[in-house]
Amino acid sequence: MGLPTSESVDRMAEMTEQPQPDEQLKAGAIGFVDALVIGLNATSPAYSLAAVIGPIVALVGVHAPGVIIASFVPMLMIASAFFYLNKVDQDCGTTFSWVTRAMGPWFGWLGGWAITMTGVLVVGSLADVGVSFTLLGFGLDDLADNDLVRQGLAIVLILVMTAICVAGTEGSAKLQNILCLAQVAFLLVFAVTAIVRVYANSSSLDSIDPSFSWLNPFASGGAALTSGLLLGVFMYWGWESAVNLTEETEDSASAPGRAGIWSTIILLVTYVSVGFAVVAYAGPSFLSDNADEEEYIFASLAHEVLGSWDWVVLFAVATSAIASTQTTIIPASRTALSMARRHALPKQFSHINPRFRTPDVSTWWVAGIAITWYVVVNIISENALFDSLTALSLLIAFYYSLTGIACAIYYRKHLLESVKNLVLIGLGPVLGAVMLIWLLIESIIDMSNPANSYSGVSWFGLGSPLVIGIGIAVTGVIVMLWWRVVSPRFWDERPGIADPDLVHAVKEA
Repeated sequence: MGLPTSESVDRMAEMTEQPQPDEQLKAGAIGFVDALVIGLNATSPAYSLAAVIGPIVALVGVHAPGVIIASFVPMLMIASAFFYLNKVDQDCGTTFSWVTRAMGPWFGWLGGWAITMTGVLVVGSLADVGVSFTLLGFGLDDLADNDLVRQGLAIVLILVMTAICVAGTEGSAKLQNILCLAQVAFLLVFAVTAIVRVYANSSSLDSIDPSFSWLNPFASGGAALTSGLLLGVFMYWGWESAVNLTEETEDSASAPGRAGIWSTIILLVTYVSVGFAVVAYAGPSFLSDNADEEEYIFASLAHEVLGSWDWVVLFAVATSAIASTQTTIIPASRTALSMARRHALPKQFSHINPRFRTPDVSTWWVAGIAITWYVVVNIISENALFDSLTALSLLIAFYYSLTGIACAIYYRKHLLESVKNLVLIGLGPVLGAVMLIWLLIESIIDMSNPANSYSGVSWFGLGSPLVIGIGIAVTGVIVMLWWRVVSPRFWDERPGIADPDLVHAVKEA
């Protein structure tokens, strides 16, 4: 059908204001590979794998690789939604902008709030892990065990990473490339060494030969599979950071979405490969018995597999957490910028640094709130910090499922144009959303029992992670209602559909 007509462009412009020159990020600052690397590092692969592999094995035994594959399915479907929504709306606010277009300002605002709060909840913990494993890698175990030193260095790390984010997307991308290469190299050395020692019968633990039967997630049973999936989804979270950089990426209509999809695929291969190596070398008994050590289980396995070279794995987790400390700030800050441009947050959050063309105000605010949360929760207890991370799954499932549903709604006039549209834009994203909603409900049921939390204490008769999640949701609703009264302009927006001319022009491009 050719390029969009002037009328179609006008119709799109009516739905939302275009960013003013002083609110625009630096276009073309990074390429596809940079976006891909940032999407990978935002998931913190080594840290996520270290934190989750033990508990998953405790639930499903040797079928952990199969559960990892099953957890990938809804992620790929939601990544498809991100890809197609980004094609018609290259807005750094991603879920916030798309859900607003498809489902209206109320759902859109809550989606934006969820994304922003995930960054606030997790940045401090990532910095803490990055500092801890760096100190362990250098043999400074006493300093790693010192709460004051570790937490002080974690705050410094957050400030440094925030400054790099503000100083320019190009610099952030270069640092992420280095950290990603280091992380993948470290994990590869660990996995290959573990497998070689299994087949050489030189494992120091109760190793078992790998089997393709491990890829069957259903062999573990319904309840165990559900709990395993709840953990598995957390491993993939964060890849959408690549799409939050859409306004700063070359070929913004296609490259960020492709980077998001390829991020999930590369993560799948990485997780399954290392999962096989870990289960084969250590055996399910060792992993189950040490599941409560969380990410520190890799510290134990590192010495078992590599001996004096255990620092390789320690630095893998360290670089993973450090990289993710930076990339996790990106979605929260870009979402706040997008919301402010649409008058859904105070105008100050839309400020762009005139020199670096980055959202400096929103970035520093995210860092400041994240540091405050980290300090306050640590004062309560270390278990409270872990409980706040558990609450992440509620927010993740919420805004991912919103995005999947919004994709089908926004493209509803185009779903029957082809089988491809029906599957990749309609059924796939909706099925992914339904799976995540189911996991969200299961998470709420699981978290309602105080015994399932790290602290093991009851808050108002419920588990503390659920109370934290409810508290964040209620706070969001209160802030939204308050801003609706103070500045009602954003709520004048009305949901629409994907413009036919624009959709077909994108297909032909």
